[in-house]
Amino acid sequence: MTQSRPETGLHRASLASPVGTLLLSSTGTAIVRVEWVDDSDLGAAQTAAGDTSGGSGADRDPLLAEALGQVGAYFDGRLGEFDLPLGLDGLSASATTVLTVLTDTVPFGDTITYGELAARTGTAIPARAIGTIMGLNPLPLLIPCHRVVAGDGLGGYSGGRRGEGLETKRRLLEMEGALPNPLF
Repeated sequence: MTQSRPETGLHRASLASPVGTLLLSSTGTAIVRVEWVDDSDLGAAQTAAGDTSGGSGADRDPLLAEALGQVGAYFDGRLGEFDLPLGLDGLSASATTVLTVLTDTVPFGDTITYGELAARTGTAIPARAIGTIMGLNPLPLLIPCHRVVAGDGLGGYSGGRRGEGLETKRRLLEMEGALPNPLF
């Protein structure tokens, strides 16, 4: 993982999950990033974010501690929807609209196609652009872009460990009981 400049006031903490190690970032008022990292990259990722104090950012950030608890409960099967303030600064108004509609209307256990989500937003955003927006999602899992599928299968997924995006998407949907029916 690379980052061009440290972000001040950002706390980070990691959580091992069935789909890899997740690194969550918080400003203290919103969760602003979720990313998959290799365990060997954790120290470098925290240093790049300006979090050099050692230990877990969750020790200093109650919101980050709450987020880690909710993500852990999700993977333990005890939580279906997250209740956290999310920061989407830096995204276009269109991307923010799409991600908000996704979060608000596609619950745990459901899926939606790229085309259906495009129509649901009430904008002129085409289905292909929906896929691009899903790839820009800074909060995968919390904003459930894994629930957006192609009309003829899973589609793509930019989350997960390097090279394991589609397998991660499949495992998340399987865990939620939401795998689309096979078409062939």
